[in-house]
Amino acid sequence: MDRLDEFAIFLRIVEEGSLVRAAQRLRRSAPAVTRALAALEDRLGVRLIDRTTRRLAPTEAGRALYERARGVVESYEAAAAGAREAPVRGLLRIAAPVQFGRRHVAPLTARFLDSHESVEIELLLNDRNVDLIEEGIDVAVRIGALADSSLVSRPVGHVRRQWVASPAYLARQGTPKAPADLARHEALLGTSRGAMEWTFGGRRRGAPPHLAGRLRVDDIETRLRLAREGRGIAQFLSYQVAEDLAAGRLVRLLRTYEPPSLPVQLLTKGRAHRAPKIDAFLDFAARKLSALPILRPD
Repeated sequence: MDRLDEFAIFLRIVEEGSLVRAAQRLRRSAPAVTRALAALEDRLGVRLIDRTTRRLAPTEAGRALYERARGVVESYEAAAAGAREAPVRGLLRIAAPVQFGRRHVAPLTARFLDSHESVEIELLLNDRNVDLIEEGIDVAVRIGALADSSLVSRPVGHVRRQWVASPAYLARQGTPKAPADLARHEALLGTSRGAMEWTFGGRRRGAPPHLAGRLRVDDIETRLRLAREGRGIAQFLSYQVAEDLAAGRLVRLLRTYEPPSLPVQLLTKGRAHRAPKIDAFLDFAARKLSALPILRPD
């Protein structure tokens, strides 16, 4: 037990005039409160409380200590309250996937800065799952299931994996009706292991189709451009193709075979003693992102 805690217990004993009532107000056991008083008296080498069968009363030394201890505890509580109400300021380091960051996180960080002149932001765009602790990240946007249970997440929506192709490609090569039909089509794939294979939801029989992906590109924007140009069928996250689908530049395919949706979350390292700048940004970002239609896929 620290000495400030001893003072707080001593003040409560004097004010309540009873060890039992002090323990109840402090939500501690009566023996723990008694031990704290005894330890304080032993450390100071002076009797602080006169005990009778009916009531406790401070000694002269106890009354003097009460006045000084009350000032110390009140100063501490005022300082703690001031810290909780500290202004939103300082450096915020935010991480997000590249495409999502460019399209949605960068604009909202700019608007956040408009309202908080004492804040600076470093926005780190990377498609790998960054380690918040090792890399000093305050807030991260994560698409997909959360593997690290030590992180605190705030869900803001969902996205889906969707297959798309241009109207010109479909007019030339036909429209696939089932996953097996993809074996007869040109697949625009990525270069990572996960991007070179497609998974399917819904009721599907048989082995996954062999994908004839002669052109593999690691950049999402390049794959999108190639899909618009009619180079093949590609799979993207729903927010990446929302504008192209709405404009008719791409057509959504195999809807009933799409995998389950993926959560979009804001991650932080924990709730305890979080800086005001982090809470302010979390509330702002969650409100803005949750309102995006692209995070409420059908």
